[in-house]
Amino acid sequence: MSGLRVGVLALQGDVREHVRVLSSLGASVVNVRRPQDLEGIRGLVLPGGESSVIDKLARAYGLRQPIRDAIAAGLPVLGTCAGLILLADRVGGAIAGQESFGGLDITVQRNAFGSQVDSFETELAVPAFGKPPVHAAFIRAPLIERVGPGAHVLATLPDGRIVAVEQGALIGLAFHPEVTGETRFHQRFLGTARRFAAKTDAPQGPRDRAAAAINTADATRGRT
Repeated sequence: MSGLRVGVLALQGDVREHVRVLSSLGASVVNVRRPQDLEGIRGLVLPGGESSVIDKLARAYGLRQPIRDAIAAGLPVLGTCAGLILLADRVGGAIAGQESFGGLDITVQRNAFGSQVDSFETELAVPAFGKPPVHAAFIRAPLIERVGPGAHVLATLPDGRIVAVEQGALIGLAFHPEVTGETRFHQRFLGTARRFAAKTDAPQGPRDRAAAAINTADATRGRT
């Protein structure tokens, strides 16, 4: 895992906390602020913060569509709190004009647990991890209200409310593992990123090179 190149969307929010965790796990971390920063990364973290602000800044810096395209192409992404909202296909309580990157077949509700003073910490059982439980911090947290058939529930609160999901290469969390010393979600993300890198960076065989040449030729003819 050492040297695996991953990015953290660094427009607003708790960027440093994610960078610290990922670096401690041996990753080479890039702060993503421009479309060119996405080049060569094999995973992306969408941090907590203010989802509407991150959305506006992503559009202002020309990042929204490149990130959407990267997600569609299979780039592993971990989204925490606001990052979960940005990964959701459907967002309740969004402000006028707010959009998400999408990718997770879920509906989330912004600020579902109340204001900053209603923030709390709790222990979560995560069957994929076993013991010990995850110590989770919920800070003006969203809630996953509906999960489509494409997504898999990773964790719920004791009352059954859903707070963590996974779908393919995407992980969405309503809480902040990066601030409580919990690293298993980041480890899971890096494992997916490592598999993505192995597939993406694999040398092309003769058949692959031939297909790529045909596609390039077809594209060139289409432009003339």
